[in-house]
Amino acid sequence: MKIITYNVNGIRSAIKKDFLGWLAKEQPDILCLQEVKASRNQVDLAPFADMGYSPYWHEAEKKGYGGVAVFSQIAPVAVTYGMGHPKYDAEGRVIKFDLPDFSILNVYMPSGTRGEVRQQFKYEWLDDFKGYLQDLKQRQSGLLIGGDFNIAHRPIDIHNPVSNKKSSGFLPEERAWMDCLFNDGFLDLFRQFHNEPHRYTWWSTRANSRAKNLGWRIDYWVADTTLRPRIADCDILQEAMHSDHCPVSVKINL
Repeated sequence: MKIITYNVNGIRSAIKKDFLGWLAKEQPDILCLQEVKASRNQVDLAPFADMGYSPYWHEAEKKGYGGVAVFSQIAPVAVTYGMGHPKYDAEGRVIKFDLPDFSILNVYMPSGTRGEVRQQFKYEWLDDFKGYLQDLKQRQSGLLIGGDFNIAHRPIDIHNPVSNKKSSGFLPEERAWMDCLFNDGFLDLFRQFHNEPHRYTWWSTRANSRAKNLGWRIDYWVADTTLRPRIADCDILQEAMHSDHCPVSVKINL
């Protein structure tokens, strides 16, 4: 099974850049999108249906903002929208997509780049999301988490760690949160297969950053350790150009 996560920075904008042609070529079994920036009735879903995808949508209350969606060729056992925290759920940040023997969390974590208020919101989210994951782990195994984490974990994950040490997304507190995640029974799947530097998933739209590959790795697939024997591959699909992010794929043996 191939599953792809992709922050599309507006699904309607991505579609104008041949996103559907790319999807027809990649043919993931399940596609997890973040920052769709649209409600489902604002998107022509017929081309997705023609490719065998059913949509599952958690939009933000604020129009043109945030939101996550799952497009799946596989029927889920259950789908849960949000994580039970109204202030986060109003921003359309989580879909839990249950399959028979594991669950996918499609997650769009907050950014703190718009100032101290949003950075504090991000810290609150990180605390509450950690609790949410701990509760899930007590009830089930087989958790696969994909999405935009808005954190570059280690110096290898960012083009200039020295100059960005005080930047939101690479702050010590954020990186320590990632340390705790990976010390608490979860794995960074890309780094299970790739140790090379200069592999990024997001680039600023300024200063020709993408062409120069001056990026950050902030989009992840994370799995609990019970799933590791079944993970066949995880890779960054850097050639996809529909967004300021690029997709990350994971392949899991059924």
